[in-house]
Amino acid sequence: MKVSLICVGKTDEKYLIEGIENYLKRLKFYINFKLVIIPDIKNSKNLSQNQQKEKEAELILKHINGGDVVFLLDERGKEYRSIEFSSFLEKKMLASTQHLTFVIGGPYGFDTSVEQRSDGKLSLSKMTFSHQMIRLFFIEQLYRALSILKNEPYHHE
Repeated sequence: MKVSLICVGKTDEKYLIEGIENYLKRLKFYINFKLVIIPDIKNSKNLSQNQQKEKEAELILKHINGGDVVFLLDERGKEYRSIEFSSFLEKKMLASTQHLTFVIGGPYGFDTSVEQRSDGKLSLSKMTFSHQMIRLFFIEQLYRALSILKNEPYHHE
């Protein structure tokens, strides 16, 4: 199974970049993972929130193929404990999912076209975090879930 994380906008903070790179190196040993960064929308200050979401949606949807299983990271999505998230991934693997794609939207959330294309929503917390932090949190949780499936000592209950 291949897993992708699509994100809108680049990560600016050095400490977050270092954390992301650390877990990307670790993930290589577990799964085929791709981080897709969509550039910030140019002249977004001249656009309404809906216009900005529409433009982001066009770019997001270009990276999603017809057979992809897509989950949006959204504070209103389903919450999992780490062990439950590992079970979620295991079920996708056993169901022969070829490509599992997760999406972190822009500052105003998702356009309805992206929501309609998705297979569900997943929440890392009911709290709101910066989009840059969520990238690190998600990649770490993906690593944690895969280490749980391998019965490795990274996760402690």
